[in-house]
Amino acid sequence: MSSAVEAIRVHAGRAAPGTLLTGLIGTGIGPSLSPPLHEAEARRLGLELGYARFDLDDHGVPATAVGPMLAAARDAGYRGLNITHPCKQVVLGHLDELSPDAAALAAVNTVVFRDGRSIGHNTDWSGFASGLRTGLPDAPLGSVVVLGAGGAGAAVAYGLLTAGTARIHVFDLDTGRARELAATLAGRFGTGRAAAGTDLSAAVGAADGFVHATPTGMAAHPGLPLPAELLRPGLWVAEVVYRPLETELVRAARAVGARVLDGGRMAVFQAAEAFRLFTGAEPDAGRMLRHLAVLTGNPPLERQPADVLD
Repeated sequence: MSSAVEAIRVHAGRAAPGTLLTGLIGTGIGPSLSPPLHEAEARRLGLELGYARFDLDDHGVPATAVGPMLAAARDAGYRGLNITHPCKQVVLGHLDELSPDAAALAAVNTVVFRDGRSIGHNTDWSGFASGLRTGLPDAPLGSVVVLGAGGAGAAVAYGLLTAGTARIHVFDLDTGRARELAATLAGRFGTGRAAAGTDLSAAVGAADGFVHATPTGMAAHPGLPLPAELLRPGLWVAEVVYRPLETELVRAARAVGARVLDGGRMAVFQAAEAFRLFTGAEPDAGRMLRHLAVLTGNPPLERQPADVLD
């Protein structure tokens, strides 16, 4: 426990005076691109910002370590921290206040320190909704299948229903978790708008869209999250995994002619909202999208000066 807390303090101690201190707590976060995205955008806005990864695995501590780490960051003068797996629910017990959306989702991915208080927010759902709106602007939202009922799945489902999706079907290997999420969503958005699915093949076959919200496709979890034969040209497909951007699902969906939204837009829009909460400054999400493309080796065909950031 002490080394994780000490890492928080060391990062603060090494920063130049006036630096806005932020970071990310979670496990397996070595590949995260949040540090360059936040720091480069800050430089473009004339801000000095330091963003560090605090990986629980590096310190051999459990998710419950997030409490002492948050306290250390608040006391050291951090502006805030991003929170990811497996701490998004564990962190709830260490906060003084929740935004309405974080309270509804019972999950936090952004903590802001203000006047000695720790305030939890959730920018995952709005990040997905913004990504869908800009990446697939005319995607039909009659019926959508969400695969994954964990933190990402809950945020995606919340974003879909907020954006006006008529009905979603939730699937998860843990059927009890899928039922629980569907019941929570139906209670908030209305009976009939969310249900736990029982037949994935039939649900995808009748759906307008499919959203994947499990770790499958990440470098450590390669593979397809559903049988490839369920993909078809009339189905739009959205992915939450962004490392890599070209997951097996993204490639398979494109191969059959489906419209595809990779995980990059959700990653950028949730980061942009967290950046605004940390700094009070308005980020340029389009510039951050171009930066992500460069960082992931998928630069846009026509680059602009703002693309060259690091």
